[in-house]
Amino acid sequence: MPHSAIHQQWLRRRKRLRRVLRALPRRANIGRYPGMRRFDDAAKARPYLWSFKREHLWPALYIGSVLAFMPTYGLQVFIAVLAAMVVRANLTVIVALQMITNPLTIAPLYLLTHTVGQWLIDVTGYGSADAGIASSVNALVLGGIVVGLAIALVLDVAWRLLAWEARRFTQRYRTTHAVQPDLADNRR
Repeated sequence: MPHSAIHQQWLRRRKRLRRVLRALPRRANIGRYPGMRRFDDAAKARPYLWSFKREHLWPALYIGSVLAFMPTYGLQVFIAVLAAMVVRANLTVIVALQMITNPLTIAPLYLLTHTVGQWLIDVTGYGSADAGIASSVNALVLGGIVVGLAIALVLDVAWRLLAWEARRFTQRYRTTHAVQPDLADNRR
């Protein structure tokens, strides 16, 4: 029996999603990551770390995005794991967002966050009393928070649109593949 076009589309989406998520930490492979081995038992015992429900996903989006733009490069994954456990957020999403800042993107991103932070300091006067390196750190932190929240907002809207489209697709799929009652069983 040939599969319908909508079923083929569903299979392609599922395959694409699995390919994207393959490299990210999951409950089964968390022990393979060198820095995460000591959290292996604790992470496996907490099912909310692997849940894609709204109440676990949204904190991961917002905290992960802000943390990704903060000047904590090198400690981000460790802080993200701890934050996920404390606020009951999705570990896969919060760790994946930390990959935004990597050796190739760190300089442009920190320059962006510093520029945004310095502009906000100049406009509001917050943190302008400090001079020298403290002013630059204030600009990095403030810019990291603002840019991180802006990115999180964009990701939140994108996630909601994708979830809406997925619900619509699932409804179409279910109506197409609805089980028809057998007429022979109803003849009694």
